[in-house]
Parts: sequence; C-alpha cells; structure tokens
Amino acid sequence: MNFQKKQKEDFDLNLTPLIDVVFLLLIFFMVTTTFDKETQLKIELPQAAGAQKQVKKMLEISIDAKGRFFVNQHEVVNSGLETIKKAIKQAAGDNKKPSLLISADGQATHQSVITILDAASQLGFVNITFAANEPQPKK
Repeated sequence: MNFQKKQKEDFDLNLTPLIDVVFLLLIFFMVTTTFDKETQLKIELPQAAGAQKQVKKMLEISIDAKGRFFVNQHEVVNSGLETIKKAIKQAAGDNKKPSLLISADGQATHQSVITILDAASQLGFVNITFAANEPQPKK
C-alpha cells in the first residue's frame, strides 16, 4: 500500500478586516467623545482701593427704516449734515469727546449712516461704536 502524505496547507489568518474594524471603532470613539473645555481661567483678582470709575456719557444716534435721525431718543427735524451736527453738539454739551453709539435699522440706507459718520468726524469724535443684534442660534 502506497500511502501518500497529504500536504498540509499553510493556514494564513487574514488580519486586515480585523484591523479595519479596530480602526473604525477607534475613530468612532474619538469622534463621539466629548471633552470639557475650560472657558475661563479661575483667578482671584485683587480688590481696587481707588476712586470709583466714572461712567462716560454715551451719545446714541438712531436711524430708523424711514431714514429719520434720533439723537438720544429726540428726533432731528432735518436730515441735513449741519442740522445733525448741531443736534450732536447740543446733546454732547460740555462733555469733551464722548463715546458715540450708532444704531441703524437694518432697512436704513448706507448713506444715512455715512452722514452720521461725516458729522461725527467733523466734530472730532473718535470713539464711535455700532450697535448690532446678536444672531439667533439656529434650532
């Protein structure tokens, strides 16, 4: 009897799919993990022992959708540059170069804002701020 030895097949275990699954799990856990963010440093500030800080008077100039001007909630009769300058100067009073807040309606023309900026620059205002609404978060 002639028995032949069966050749043993080399058994290879393919690890590629296993490695792919491990990497996918790793990526999944990395993406879904939430981390705590430090929003601010926790420090103790020293107490001030000086005089109280004086609150600066801020002039507010509003422009509505129709192009009407309001200086500190009082409507300016004419929208001319000289009239606006007089109204701003009168509202400022003795205050040397107060801060200026411009709040224009979203439908107001750009020219009306430029007119206010021209009047403010001719009067020597350098601290000018624009008011804006914070956008609502999308739901």
